[in-house]
Amino acid sequence: MSADAPPLATEDCDVLVIGSGAAGFAAAVTAAWHGQKVIVVEKDPVFGGATAWSGGWMWVPCNPLARRAGIVEDRSLPRTYLEHELGDRFRPALVDAFLEAAPNMVSFFEKHTSLQFADGNAIADIHGDTPGAGTGGRSVIAAPYNAYEVGKLLKRLRKTMRETSFMGMPIMAGTDLTAFLTMTRSWKSLFHVTKRFSKHLLDLALTGRAMHLVNGVALVARLAKSAEDLGVQLRESTPARSLIRENGRVAGAVIETATGRRAIRARKGVVLAAGGFPNDIERRKAMFPRTPTGREHLALPPLAANGDGLRLGESVGGVVAQDLASPAAWCPVSKVPYKDGTFGHFPHIIERGKPGIIGVLANGQRFVNEAGGYYDYARAMVEAAPGEEVASWLICSHPFQRRYGLGISRPSPVPVGPFVRSGYLKTGNTIEELAIACGIDAAGLRRTVDDFNGHARNGEDPQFGRGSTPYNRKQGDALHKPNPCVAPIEQGPFYAVKVEAGSFGTFAGLKTNEHAQVLDASGQPVDGLYAAGTDMASIMGGYYPAGGINLGPAATFGYIAARHMAGVTQYE
Repeated sequence: MSADAPPLATEDCDVLVIGSGAAGFAAAVTAAWHGQKVIVVEKDPVFGGATAWSGGWMWVPCNPLARRAGIVEDRSLPRTYLEHELGDRFRPALVDAFLEAAPNMVSFFEKHTSLQFADGNAIADIHGDTPGAGTGGRSVIAAPYNAYEVGKLLKRLRKTMRETSFMGMPIMAGTDLTAFLTMTRSWKSLFHVTKRFSKHLLDLALTGRAMHLVNGVALVARLAKSAEDLGVQLRESTPARSLIRENGRVAGAVIETATGRRAIRARKGVVLAAGGFPNDIERRKAMFPRTPTGREHLALPPLAANGDGLRLGESVGGVVAQDLASPAAWCPVSKVPYKDGTFGHFPHIIERGKPGIIGVLANGQRFVNEAGGYYDYARAMVEAAPGEEVASWLICSHPFQRRYGLGISRPSPVPVGPFVRSGYLKTGNTIEELAIACGIDAAGLRRTVDDFNGHARNGEDPQFGRGSTPYNRKQGDALHKPNPCVAPIEQGPFYAVKVEAGSFGTFAGLKTNEHAQVLDASGQPVDGLYAAGTDMASIMGGYYPAGGINLGPAATFGYIAARHMAGVTQYE
């Protein structure tokens, strides 16, 4: 700005939140409930960030829903689990702050806001052999929400992710998803699906969008409604361009509006919750393994999540963590071609644990327990894939595809032909034909399938032990015996989908302390600046010990940051 430029128009608040996912909204709602004047600015034209495209699960050990169900455990158990999972990246102050605050965060939202929860009490931690691993009671998710409750605000919220919905209809993990996967085997499931889909079609006709909200869109809608009810000012299409620093303290930010730039001064602090750097090509190139151009990666978050928060933090002395086990929350992802020439990204979460599928590399060999965590699958693929390209193929039989689907190709009665014609699925009448179609070593794939089938007929997988942990078995098919995760691959035609390394978001955010304050190079807090969500370095040290370890800490540290700014020390 030149010396004679007119001063920026200025407004004041107590707390300025940059970003509108779970972390940003949790901070905004908590601060507003504690009497603070709060403004949320969002770069995109809709609120919700990557949270709206997520499954919506939060890892919250010792949560009140579990306790009400009789699942009572001492906090030392999940702490022990994290100690063993994170090893030398275990940071006691941050972990202890999370474990103390997370159950109180859930209680706070339950008591005082529109955010209500459903339990995930049957969900186990991913690595069941680790000391302290939970077999259930550590997960919560936003309860389904009637979008009509949101009112006019609904049009300003991000819709569910195209690839993980069916005709725009989100499907909730648990009994809802099970019904969709078993509707050809159960009259009860068929009735559930028919009722859900009929209601969805009616909602589409009347409103043009899904109105039964579940998963991430339910979490965002409930938080956004809570924020609106508490008087939080919500401003979309308003990117933050720079931070204001006065007398060594962050005192607000300069934002871009439709009418030009203006300054927002924040008396208590600024919260960075802009979604990390999953779409920052230069930082990906510098930090991601086997990503020489930065584009060998299929990120799932919206394109606007491209490192703004990290750059803002660095501009005032914040430091991005470089010492995590992984810079991102890896996930196997397939590229979905559309008729208009664009591509979508599909996360492979559901089908890998079902009986009758394997993942193989270009040499035709398996490399991992496919029923394990999505992070574990993708990380193993990054480490094991031969040659320059990091890729694998998920391979199954025709009955498997018709029963469970494969990637974005849905199970029966949705036809599979269009996905073959688009090139998304490869197919062959024999294993050898399939291998040639995929560019896989045919002899290697034949040996792998024959060896797998020989054991799978007895429900066994001696190579990788599929079905040996509670997490594995939960990912399988409870109706399939003796092993819910293992069945032979025998009846053609056979199908394959190519999967590449992608992520739900990034782990390598700004270094913070237990109050979510951003730290400088000397480890001291940058006064007035906080970070939460993926703008904050993951407290999991770059590991993925349980489903929901992104959103659980995101909402919790948003809650922690707001309480610290408001000077609150007692739990509500």
